[in-house]
Amino acid sequence: MGLGGISVWQLLIVLVIVLLLFGTKKLKGIGTDLGGAVKGFKDSMSDEDKKAAESDNQEKVVEEPSSTVNQTTAQSSSTDQSTNKEDTPSS
Repeated sequence: MGLGGISVWQLLIVLVIVLLLFGTKKLKGIGTDLGGAVKGFKDSMSDEDKKAAESDNQEKVVEEPSSTVNQTTAQSSSTDQSTNKEDTPSS
C-alpha cells in the first residue's frame, strides 16, 4: 500500500480495540440509535417531497378550472354568434 492508505489489517486492529473499549452491547445500542436517526431523516425527506408534490398538484387544480371556464365561455360565445347569424334575414 502507498503512503496514507489503510490496509485491511489496520482496520481489523482498530475494530478489535473499539470492541474492547466499548463492548458489544454499547456498540449495538449505538448502531440501533444511528439506524433510527437515518430512518427518521429519510422519512422527513420523503415527507418534504410529498408536500412539494401536493402543493404542485393544488396549483394545477387551481389553474385548471379557470382555463375550463374560459373554454366554456369561448364555446358559448361562438355558439351565440352562429345562432345570431342564422336569425338575421339574408338580403
